[in-house]
Amino acid sequence: MVGKIISILFLSIVVNSFAYGQSFCYYYFSPGKTIEISEVVKKFNLKDVDKDSLVSFNKLKAKGSLLKGKTYKMPIRVYKHIGVNIRSSVGIENYSLAQNIEKYNQWAEKDGIKKSSNNQNVIWVLLSFLKTKKNSFEPYTICYNLLGKACENITVTDENLKDRIYYLVSGHGGPDPGANCKKKYGLICEDEYAYDIVLRLARNLISHGATVYMIIKDENDGLRDEMYLKHDHDEVTHDGSAIPLNQIERLKQRTDLINKLYKENEGKFEQQLIEIHVDSRHENQKIDLFFYHYPGSQEGILQAEKMLTKVKEKYNSHQKERGYTGVVKPRNLYSLRETLPTGVYIEVGNITNEFDQKRILIANNRQALANWLTEGLMP
Repeated sequence: MVGKIISILFLSIVVNSFAYGQSFCYYYFSPGKTIEISEVVKKFNLKDVDKDSLVSFNKLKAKGSLLKGKTYKMPIRVYKHIGVNIRSSVGIENYSLAQNIEKYNQWAEKDGIKKSSNNQNVIWVLLSFLKTKKNSFEPYTICYNLLGKACENITVTDENLKDRIYYLVSGHGGPDPGANCKKKYGLICEDEYAYDIVLRLARNLISHGATVYMIIKDENDGLRDEMYLKHDHDEVTHDGSAIPLNQIERLKQRTDLINKLYKENEGKFEQQLIEIHVDSRHENQKIDLFFYHYPGSQEGILQAEKMLTKVKEKYNSHQKERGYTGVVKPRNLYSLRETLPTGVYIEVGNITNEFDQKRILIANNRQALANWLTEGLMP
């Protein structure tokens, strides 16, 4: 659900989903102009603990500013009003506290910060009401629309990756399906299966508090558990741009986008690029996951080897009779060479090989790949 409040100063956005009972999300907003933190404190009537949380959540300086157009996590929890009262909706017993929360919501609506039409639908709760320490963590639910209606709610279970940004790229897309082969049920296309694995990886990373940018996206697909994923051409980039057919133009488009985002976030987060492809080789050739890094990139080598170690460990526990043969190698690939964040480029199998096809055709295997890669990215 997305709610918007437009005022002279703010374009405020709720980017999280609502769950019933005591589940909550956080409120987010983007300033309509660059403003000082002190002005935000006054505008939202924040207490000291709320201000501390605002600074901590967004890695700001205590006397810094919030920039026009950027989105910030507020120290305001948003609960779904379940139609009984504030206490049952928020999960508190203190009647006096419930009254204070009610008064704050009435003030916020009267002052135009909180949309009045949401009066009976959601409840705003400042962290100071709950005396929540700025560094404490409680699981919460967010909505990630690219996953599709059935899977869009993600529970953030911890903050193990809260200081990290991942730029996730699925190979090809748009007019270019990438590697493909014909089966009796139709055409198997690299871009569809790489995208589904990347979506699953995105969901995993977000559940650990990471910030994720899907550099290639398809708003119609979502997570799919079918064996044969329907091929289409409507993928676009993160910013909504059409994907060109020309390979160099296509690669430049996505690397330019990643570099732009990298510069916007530089100094605040650890940033990494993960790119996933499906290879195409002779149909008799079985391959395992290959991890590529840019030649000479020590960070790339370390990250690729860490991921390979985890995948090899998991793979050998399921395929003991065969053993794992994937490797880490340097490759002077355009996307690794031209992007600013450290990158790892992964080939997950040979699309023409019947054995390797099971790795991508079976949804549980695609999920297993995403799970293993996630473990390889954990600190």
